[in-house]
Amino acid sequence: MKLSVIIITKNEAANIRACLESVAWADEIIVVDSGSSDATAEICGEFGARVYVHDWPGFGAQKNRALGYATHEWVFSIDADERVTPELRTAIEAVLRKDDDARSGYRVSRLSSYCGRFMRHSGWYPDHIVRLFKRDAAHFSDDLVHERLLIEGEVGQLDGELLHYAFDNLEEVLHKVDHYSSAGAAMLNRRGRSASLGGAVLRGLWSFLRTYVLRGGFLDGREGFMLAVSNAEGTYYRYLKLMLLNEAKK
Repeated sequence: MKLSVIIITKNEAANIRACLESVAWADEIIVVDSGSSDATAEICGEFGARVYVHDWPGFGAQKNRALGYATHEWVFSIDADERVTPELRTAIEAVLRKDDDARSGYRVSRLSSYCGRFMRHSGWYPDHIVRLFKRDAAHFSDDLVHERLLIEGEVGQLDGELLHYAFDNLEEVLHKVDHYSSAGAAMLNRRGRSASLGGAVLRGLWSFLRTYVLRGGFLDGREGFMLAVSNAEGTYYRYLKLMLLNEAKK
């Protein structure tokens, strides 16, 4: 069986080369770009990727666009800040060698880094996520952020890990907290959800306790505490922004 790799990008010149190097063995690479102003498209061209430029409708819809360009039965979805390890490649290729695999997809274990440290606690690991799937058996939810792969049929588990370089530094953390909290608030607002100042504070506190205490963030050292705080901030700002959107409706 042949494999299509799909990626969505915008200004990922700093990440995309290493990502593409880790999947260069695939039969085709599909990139849907949101109008990068850096060298992202040129780097993708070096690897023979087919690049399509579209506006930005949100993560879920953009990944569905990429999926629509895939031509092979099996698809692997990867983000620009992720890398397929040699062990994971071996596991994927073993699936592709099967003549008739009854499973519709496979989960991978994702190991993510935060400000230079790979996090093995804090609710971040093993972070099982379906990334290898049959093209006709799955699609992405239309969520603006934190999209989900909706798949029909049995799902297996692959050996190896997908490395995720989520946040290189604190500036990137703060930028994504702002961006993701705005997108999350807009998504909740569309669904008719409401929020209050007190609720935003309590949700933020709960996010910190869940990450740092219940999910063992304290075992991730200094970065575990930093992650718990940024999770709390992201949750607090998401619901605070939702509160303001609610008020703007009135």
